Amino acid sequence: MNIILAQQNYHIGNFEKNIAKIIDGINAAKAQGADLVVFPELCVCGYPPRDFLEFEDFIAQCYHAIDAIKTHTKDIAVLVGGPARNPQREGKDLFNAAWFLYEGEVKQVVHKTLLPTYDVFDEYRYFEPSYEWNIIPFKGKKLAVTICEDIWNLGDNPLYRICPMDQLIAQEPDVMINLSASPFDYDHDEDRKEIILANVLKYKIPMYYCNAVGSQTEIVFDGGSLIYDAQGNIAKELPYFEEAMDGMELEKLVGSHLPPVKPADFTPLTELVFDHNIDRIYDALVLGIRDYFGKMGFTKAILGSSGGIDSAVTLAIACDALGKENVRAILMPSPYSTSHSVDDAVALSKNLDNPYDIIRINDIYETFLTTLEPYFKGLPFNVAEENTQSRIRGNLLMGLSNKFGYILLNTSNKSELSTGYGTLYGDMAGGLSVLGDVYKMQVYSLARYINREKEIIPANIIDKAPSAELRPDQKDSDSLPDYAILDRILYQYIERRQGPREIVAQGFDAALVSRALKMVNTNEYKRNQFCPIIRVSSKAFGVGRRVPIVGKYLS
Repeated sequence: MNIILAQQNYHIGNFEKNIAKIIDGINAAKAQGADLVVFPELCVCGYPPRDFLEFEDFIAQCYHAIDAIKTHTKDIAVLVGGPARNPQREGKDLFNAAWFLYEGEVKQVVHKTLLPTYDVFDEYRYFEPSYEWNIIPFKGKKLAVTICEDIWNLGDNPLYRICPMDQLIAQEPDVMINLSASPFDYDHDEDRKEIILANVLKYKIPMYYCNAVGSQTEIVFDGGSLIYDAQGNIAKELPYFEEAMDGMELEKLVGSHLPPVKPADFTPLTELVFDHNIDRIYDALVLGIRDYFGKMGFTKAILGSSGGIDSAVTLAIACDALGKENVRAILMPSPYSTSHSVDDAVALSKNLDNPYDIIRINDIYETFLTTLEPYFKGLPFNVAEENTQSRIRGNLLMGLSNKFGYILLNTSNKSELSTGYGTLYGDMAGGLSVLGDVYKMQVYSLARYINREKEIIPANIIDKAPSAELRPDQKDSDSLPDYAILDRILYQYIERRQGPREIVAQGFDAALVSRALKMVNTNEYKRNQFCPIIRVSSKAFGVGRRVPIVGKYLS
């Protein structure tokens, strides 16, 4: 039995395009002599569809997609993901399902059992968990089909009270097949391999694991679909961050003469490693930008180029994602901008060969100050005057965006967003945040990765002390702790959910920890108004992190 995995990139709610892509995959699998082709979770509608699932018309179009796809299954079996209606009055109206199509018919429908409700997932909001488990008989073999989370309950601290494969293994299946939409984060690919291996070693049969690829607003799916033999060896690994198809005959996975693999010795990150999987982070950000623009119908981006590290890295990644000619950089020096910052920003755009303009804001800034002078009443210079510069820049960028159809890329990093080191309606403006899930020290690692073959980002941008340049001789260190220390504290609190006592016990200064955590919690109101952030960590700001704006905890 030849089983092919179709790792594809879908567009949520774009049924016509998704159907055509799936049918193309079926035809390609036929050409490769496949008996069965497997597609990812909820592929007919795209994942995650969220509240679209509450519209009956949306569900009807999902069913129409299944009807269209099944007409192409006369001589090949197909497993596709899509919602299925719940015939019982009790419970939720839908199941998250895998549809087994063959000979032009729906032969069987498998329902997902384990419905994640953590981080970016909210599946129990829409779906009913499965209450029955049956293998799929096909060409003399028994297929144990599961959906994404269904295989993730084998750890020392199970999240769910049931494990679907424990039910299915009693029916003596020959192979496990998992339809998945597993998001990327920079520590997840090895975690994923560990859990698949754990399933193979426990149930002693091969596994075909088909993951989605592509970005859906803030969530990036990295592909990397896998085929494991019965001994736990990786027989096939599909590429990351791109569409691909590949497969293998089931018999070759069962009759392997390789020795059994020992259980994986995977240890999740317990502290922030600044350059960990930096190449994967880069690829995820490129895909995140490219798909956001492509699926929204946008073609051109604009951003403020300051001569600083964050805007430099954002510009370089955007040029890779969209093409250098489609990314416009605007340099907006103020009275406090240093000449070398302007020179650095110009050198960067010349290296990248992208269009750029210089718009000095000195006169606009003076007009604002003159207008506000009667109301400021001679009070000392402070953040009000600083933020006015940032908001002028935001207005200029949005004016150009509106006039020429650009999408403004935000350049703030995760360290700044964590601590509130940004100006609402100024440098926090944007349609998409590129670095909002990347800590400052990781931004430097990205810059070095971008320069791995030749200097694209000028060395002075990387070497100089970071500064917002909103007052004379300003440095980030005037207001923030050293990033190398701050980022490690933030990682413990945000990604690892460690409290102040646990963080201090790791050797960090108690006063610094208290200050950092207070900055995080008191600035939730800013982040709540922020644009979508491309997710690359296990805990990004946005849909996957829900904390009260007015909470007192640690503030």
